[in-house]
Amino acid sequence: MTILDGKKVSNDIKDEIALEVEKLKKQGEKIPHLAAIIVGSDGASLTYVNSKVKACKRVGFESTLVRMSGTTSEIELLDKIEELNQNDDIDGFIVQLPLPPQIDTQKILMAINPDKDVDGFHPENFGKMSLDMSSFIPATPFGILELLERYDIPTEGKHTVVIGRSHIVGRPMSILMGRQGFPGNSTVTLTHKYTKNINQITSQADIIIVAVGIPHFLKAEMIKDDAVIIDVGISRVPDDNAPKGYVIKGDADFNNVSQKASYITPVPGGVGPMTIAMLLKNTLLARERHQAKKA
Repeated sequence: MTILDGKKVSNDIKDEIALEVEKLKKQGEKIPHLAAIIVGSDGASLTYVNSKVKACKRVGFESTLVRMSGTTSEIELLDKIEELNQNDDIDGFIVQLPLPPQIDTQKILMAINPDKDVDGFHPENFGKMSLDMSSFIPATPFGILELLERYDIPTEGKHTVVIGRSHIVGRPMSILMGRQGFPGNSTVTLTHKYTKNINQITSQADIIIVAVGIPHFLKAEMIKDDAVIIDVGISRVPDDNAPKGYVIKGDADFNNVSQKASYITPVPGGVGPMTIAMLLKNTLLARERHQAKKA
């Protein structure tokens, strides 16, 4: 069994991006600039956004963090998005989710200029991705593809089962794993909470990508020997014995599933670190596109 070490791979990617940025600096060219908007003070969101700012610093990007209060209106947030859309210095930006209840998330994502949508959530980018056209791939699915590629895990002709159909992970993964090329060319089954006999389906899978947000949902008896397991889940489970009062668990029962799997991502340290690395990669790509348009 091989651990798919997202922490190591993400550090490799950040090192590669830092070298690119160093070259740009030497040539006196524009440095990539990533902005993030956070509305309210959700603890997990703040931690995540701060780690993005730290990652920008590490690779030499410029970064801007726009903090807005939890009482921000939809109109105020739309105005701020338009400001970033018009700012030529900012190559890409993200609006950290979840948003407060008074704001329509879909309306906000639609307002982001698709050329700056480095999260890959805009319908234009999603549509292009579905048609195998050049687009920004959502950072988590992009990170999963990168892990499969760097560990040279065969996907062609394999049966991939995706558990979960979110717009952020499950649905894009089901499209990407069936696309032409590598990683891809696999036969994909997309499952969700209404799927009957899910154990029967997962037990035939060569590759399982689980993203349901239910700790230890995927059990050892649900997989066949030597399956590849990509665990996207990350849940805080209360634990009085843990220093923080909780432990982080994935969607796969790691201790037992890892006994049967050929490859598996740990939680934490698997898919999570890859998400931020690919957000940086998308920002570098956005900068290249903007400069090419100006040329």
